[in-house]
Amino acid sequence: MKIAIIGTGYVGLTTAVVLAYLNHNVAAVDKDQSKLGLLHQGKSPIHEPGIQNLLEDVQHTIRFTPSVADVVPDAELILIAVGTPPKKNGEADTRHVEQAAREVAQVCLPGKHYTLVIKSTVPIGTNQRVTEVVETVFSARGIQGNISVASNPEFLQEGLALQGAFYPDRIVVGANSEEAIDTLRRLYKPILEQTFDPPSTLPRPSAYHLPPMMTTDPNSAEMIKYAANTFLALKISFINEIAGLCEKVGADVTEVARGIGLDARIGNRFLQAGLGWGGSCYPKDTSALLGVAALSGYEMPITEAARTINLRQRECIVEKLRSALKTLKGKTIGILGLAFKPNTDDVREAPSLDIIGELLAEGVIVRAHDPIAIENARRALNGKDTSANALLHFTEDIDELAYDADALVLVTEWELYHKLQLPKLAKQMKTPILIDGRNIYSPQDARNAGFHYIGIGRA
Repeated sequence: MKIAIIGTGYVGLTTAVVLAYLNHNVAAVDKDQSKLGLLHQGKSPIHEPGIQNLLEDVQHTIRFTPSVADVVPDAELILIAVGTPPKKNGEADTRHVEQAAREVAQVCLPGKHYTLVIKSTVPIGTNQRVTEVVETVFSARGIQGNISVASNPEFLQEGLALQGAFYPDRIVVGANSEEAIDTLRRLYKPILEQTFDPPSTLPRPSAYHLPPMMTTDPNSAEMIKYAANTFLALKISFINEIAGLCEKVGADVTEVARGIGLDARIGNRFLQAGLGWGGSCYPKDTSALLGVAALSGYEMPITEAARTINLRQRECIVEKLRSALKTLKGKTIGILGLAFKPNTDDVREAPSLDIIGELLAEGVIVRAHDPIAIENARRALNGKDTSANALLHFTEDIDELAYDADALVLVTEWELYHKLQLPKLAKQMKTPILIDGRNIYSPQDARNAGFHYIGIGRA
């Protein structure tokens, strides 16, 4: 199948290389010349485990171009995977989606049928809006166009994107056209039936069951994406709220999570108390859902509370440091982890940025470490007050981070940090205080190593 993909960001590039691996003829469009320069060299512009190797494997069936007109006319299926950044009021900005649809409609051949798929995360009603945009362009061109518009939300997790693309829980398609549904069923047939040979680095999970393809109306498909991400955000915020109460009453949230997670109705995933959620999805999607609700005159207090609790988790880290050190000004604190989660260099809405910002504002000398996200964090923090930035130091050496420090804060649960030599680090510090923001360490092991250990929701 000939496929054009508009946008080579996280979703667009992952989708492009996966579909190319499944032997589709893929052309991906992006106007960012720096991205295209890397892609033309066979280099991935995003950090995602396995994507560089897969990109190299599919170079013969994928190409990259800045021009929609170069690839759309011959395509059978066009995927829009451009960004939908939040507006000031929290709503998702769909201008790039609509512009992509206009450019597609401008170059479609009269009389040829196309399936236009919205892969971007968009507000409810965007499918209809895109249909109107396309019809307006066709009318201005004086042609009778033939495009079926479908919504096909993605459910990828950063750090696990390729696993989620090859072995999804489900594929959701929202369309009013049977022809569009049939086209997408053909597109995903190798995944739905698992007839492809898995990449050598991504073997098929032993207990994996064939995924269903759910078809529904476009509005419901768009809502499914927002509802799924909001529910997961709620689950994380719920266990973090329970963690706060555990600290008050002397319970251990890791034991509580284990106990309730054994209930099949609840499950143990997304019940890890810590610093909350960040990244590009949960903050943006919960905000966008509230924006949709506000436009509809509908209140969503549970979703609002989840966002409030999420921000509170970051503030509680500074409170724990203040309680342990009595005063913060002039103290040296090491931050372990800058990315919002492991296996990515993404620092969008990362807890580390808020924590570092608060510490700098209080006159703390901050040392920060991350295996791969330092440059992104440096750029993200560049807008902070320059006098405060003089207190911020990035290091690739964990021993340097710990030397003569007053406290360490574990922010991102990188595998590297699971293997730290805690006794060695404790001896290097001025005051061996460890704030375990992800509860990855055994409190007893940390104390035996010489640390004053403080976790999240652990008495």
